[in-house]
Amino acid sequence: MTVAPQASLKIALLSYRSNPHCGGQGVYVKSLSRALTDLDHRVDVISGPPYPMLDPDVRLIRLPSLDLYNANDLFRIPKIWELKDPVNLMEWLGISTMGFSEPLSFGMRVWNYLKTRVHQYDIIHDNQSLSYGLWAIKRKLPTIATIHHPITVDLDIALKSEPVTWKKLKHLRWYSFLLMQKIVTRTLPHIITVSTCAQKDISHRFRIPEDRFTIIPNGINTNLFYPKPDIERVKNRIIVTNSADTPLKGLYYLLLAVAELARDMDIRLIVVGTPKKNGRILRLVEKLGIQGVVKFTGRITDEEFVRQYAKATVAVIPSVYEGFGLPAGEAMACGVPVISTTGGALPEVVGDAGILVPPADPTALADAIRKVLTEPALAKKLSTAGYQRVQNHLTWQAAAQKTVDAYKRVINDYRKI
Repeated sequence: MTVAPQASLKIALLSYRSNPHCGGQGVYVKSLSRALTDLDHRVDVISGPPYPMLDPDVRLIRLPSLDLYNANDLFRIPKIWELKDPVNLMEWLGISTMGFSEPLSFGMRVWNYLKTRVHQYDIIHDNQSLSYGLWAIKRKLPTIATIHHPITVDLDIALKSEPVTWKKLKHLRWYSFLLMQKIVTRTLPHIITVSTCAQKDISHRFRIPEDRFTIIPNGINTNLFYPKPDIERVKNRIIVTNSADTPLKGLYYLLLAVAELARDMDIRLIVVGTPKKNGRILRLVEKLGIQGVVKFTGRITDEEFVRQYAKATVAVIPSVYEGFGLPAGEAMACGVPVISTTGGALPEVVGDAGILVPPADPTALADAIRKVLTEPALAKKLSTAGYQRVQNHLTWQAAAQKTVDAYKRVINDYRKI
């Protein structure tokens, strides 16, 4: 296919944390920067730690922070000299009072970096930090932001899942950064989101007109995620790619379903990732007596990730809510039959290429898993349909071109001011 030549843009892609090993934001930054570069645009990714793992021809600008959520030195005590920096001090005070101050402090650091470099970029693309720093930035440069889903949903689910009052207050304090994000988002004339569901939810919860949004579905890295027919699938092997204790991700309900199935089936659940020590997930595994059924892989390479998909009989996405749902697309790209909840935008990703069940319903999950494990013809049909859906609708090349089109609209509108 011949692509018409277009003017090269100088893009700053902002991401306050971009975990390279798990989480959608790290995947989004790496994959979008790659695809934009392939379209001959120049991309600088400006990130706080943990830093993304980018391709060599994509420039990474590291903005160090106190990095107090580093798993290797969790909630360390900063050195006195570190706290002489006002931004570091503000970050420390926020986190030490049980708040999440990383988006706010990242925005300040980005503004300090960009204010003398505005001539180097044509557009700023913020990846859901939505910090007060954007107020200053958008006065100097065309600015757009991606919001994957409204974090207000995370707060609602966390509060509903926590019966203890003082812990509810702890969640409210942690999510207090949401006020900043709502205020900043309402000042942005252009916003990218990844699904119709996310658009409607963000518009409603943040009180933003829907016509400010451009819907650009995420892509799937089909150079990484693809079928491996040389690897034999293991019978009754279930894979889930989220080990988090976060109620939003629904692993709790999948474990209940697996415990039900394990009563009369020889099954194995592979959980990609590492659970929180002494957290709710590990306590539930022990309570259900399924230690021999559930295996946590810990951190694995991309190549091992694809091998795990290749060996799986079925992939389950048990999330209570997703603004998009990359794990569903990645599993389908690997030709793995998918069972997903209808939480958030997941039906938009899965379509009719998987089995959809209500969120937070372990019985429905168990019934769907049993059906796929015991009906090989159905599993094969879902495998083929999922693979084709990704190839036809969910590529990063298409996402990048739509993003560039959005950039041009933002730049044109900015010039009219």
